[in-house]
Amino acid sequence: MSAIVLEPDLGIEAAPRLHAQLAPALSVKKQVALDAAAVSRLHGASMQVLVAFVRARGAAGRKTRIDDPSPALRDAARALGLASTLGFDS
Repeated sequence: MSAIVLEPDLGIEAAPRLHAQLAPALSVKKQVALDAAAVSRLHGASMQVLVAFVRARGAAGRKTRIDDPSPALRDAARALGLASTLGFDS
């Protein structure tokens, strides 16, 4: 399994960096874990990058797991109706 640690600040200015960080993992065949414990700030643009990454991997039959999502990430996902997409159903 590959692990990627997400930055604490995923504001709009971080969206291009997040995209660059996640892009190489699109083709990883084994499960990818995103460590989201430190995320304290999140903008819609970064959420779009994150959701697109999870969806693209899922469409390719590849699993992605978000480990220890911070309250900020959980709250944003719920507010945007994306909790299920990101695996925060419970």
